[in-house]
Amino acid sequence: MTEEQLHNALNSGRISKQQIDALVVQLEKEPLLAERLFQEVLLEDKEGTFNASWTFDHLMRKKLIYILPFIDAFVDGLSEIQSESCIRPIAHVCEMVCEAYFKKKNPEFVQNIADEQLEKIMTACFDWLIGPMNMAPKVFSMTSLYYLGLKFEWVHPELKLVLEESYASGTTGYKNRAKKTLDKLAKLGV
Repeated sequence: MTEEQLHNALNSGRISKQQIDALVVQLEKEPLLAERLFQEVLLEDKEGTFNASWTFDHLMRKKLIYILPFIDAFVDGLSEIQSESCIRPIAHVCEMVCEAYFKKKNPEFVQNIADEQLEKIMTACFDWLIGPMNMAPKVFSMTSLYYLGLKFEWVHPELKLVLEESYASGTTGYKNRAKKTLDKLAKLGV
């Protein structure tokens, strides 16, 4: 698959879950196209579409390691994304990156992601958590922030404060994740 073929596949109207799955199978064989796919996410965000962001999320679920060669471009692009349709899958990718780094302690992630890059993920996640959007990006963000707080100690008290203030107005899913996160923070003495 070429960059042009990828662009055309993503811009041929709304694509189905089956089409995304087929595209991901092709992209799994083309790790160098992962960065191009993320560039398509940034372009789509401006246009209000989300084929690339959904495809990117599904590719990262299978081959998260593909993000490492362009982790700088990824974390720098987080602040550019404005469309909630794009933020949701990208927030999920941030959660997966944080889990690989902190929970799984994957050496490739620990050795190739710098504190400055983690800080950019942290900034985006706080923005998404406190911003006026649907709950899914908030849920992904609170999990990422929990993990990031294991390295940056000021994060946990701030996260606790935000969750306590927003708990009552959250959806059932948000409340469930917030409660689990608050329980984990309490076990850490926060």
